[in-house]
Formats: sequence, C-alpha cells, structure tokens
Amino acid sequence: MLYIYSMIDSKENTMFSPKDCISRKMMKCHRITAGIFRKHLLPFNITNSQLSILFVTSKHQRLTQSILSEKLSLEKSSMSRNIRRLIESRFLAKDGQKIYLTQKGKVLLKKVIPHWQNAMQEIRAILEEDGEVALNSILSKLSRAKS
Repeated sequence: MLYIYSMIDSKENTMFSPKDCISRKMMKCHRITAGIFRKHLLPFNITNSQLSILFVTSKHQRLTQSILSEKLSLEKSSMSRNIRRLIESRFLAKDGQKIYLTQKGKVLLKKVIPHWQNAMQEIRAILEEDGEVALNSILSKLSRAKS
C-alpha cells in the first residue's frame, strides 16, 4: 500500500490518508479480535474458524460443505482446509458429501466453550455495550448491501 501511496502525486496525497481506509480499519479489528480468540483457544490447538465449523455442525445433523460455507461466509479453500484438519483430528467425519460432528468433537466443544465464552467476555469488555451495538449495526448494514 505504501508503494501505491508513494506513486500518487503530492497534490493527491493531501486528499488521501491510509488511516481513513475502511478496509484497513476492518482488518485491524479482525486481527485484534482474532488474537484474543487465539489466546483463549491456544490450549486446544484449534482456530476460531475451525471452532465456528464445529459450532454449526453441532446444531445440525449432517451438512454439506457448501451449506457450511454459506452459513459461515468462509471461502471454499479455507473451508476445505479447515474441514480436512478437523476430520484428520477426528472432530468431524464424512458420510458421502455430508459432514457431521463426532463424539470426540462433542467432547472438545464441551471443553472449549468456557474458553470461548472468556474470549467473548474479554472482547465485550473492550467494546462495551455501545461498541457491540455499533458492531451489530455495521454488520447489518453491510449484509443488506451485499444482498
């Protein structure tokens, strides 16, 4: 980004500031919250995306990968990689095209949920109520625009 920025002439430089970039701000928010979740999930050697997959599969009998991708808004390559790792760890299993939570996955979820809740509490304490309301509003507006 700095390379592109340096190529813009000095007249335009005054009109553009990387600090104002919405995408940059959203990515920074993601990195901060992902770091908090990583810290809390570290003892379980599982990522937040993998945990989200386990949460969704725990709420449904059997799902296809495409339905999981749709529910979680994860890219196909990320979804494939995470499902493969969860199957290798025996937290998920496949029956044809359907993916389901194994008993080992259910046991993991029971152990992880208190740590996930701690991560949620930490983030909520940082955001406070007005921040969480603002976050929900932003997500709602962006989701409507996407459709």
